[in-house]
Amino acid sequence: MTIAEGCILVACLLPIACAWIAKARGFGKPRGEGGFDNHNPRQWLASLEGWQARANAAQMNGFEILPIFIAGVLLNERSQESQALIDGLALAFIATRIGYIGAYLADWANARSVLWLLGAACCIAMFFVG
Repeated sequence: MTIAEGCILVACLLPIACAWIAKARGFGKPRGEGGFDNHNPRQWLASLEGWQARANAAQMNGFEILPIFIAGVLLNERSQESQALIDGLALAFIATRIGYIGAYLADWANARSVLWLLGAACCIAMFFVG
């Protein structure tokens, strides 16, 4: 497995981690007291506020950007371009995603937007390297 392929796994797990963060305060509490509602989880998540709502939004954004990242890595590796370059772009993407999640949770909107743009640029660059 290449570093870039390992980054695909990490990128797939990051939205799941965001979901856990969003649900954290609701675990162990009864539904009637605001606890996580596994019977209607999407509605429960939509009712969150503050950092929990932002964690849920980060989860959704993580799933939204995932296809272009995976496609960029796999298409580039299939064409046997510079593995070091694709590994570097994949690691940079993961770094921007972790920063993006942190900025989202902290409610640093401008930093979050810059990090999203840098991560998207890494994905797009994968289609043009080589």
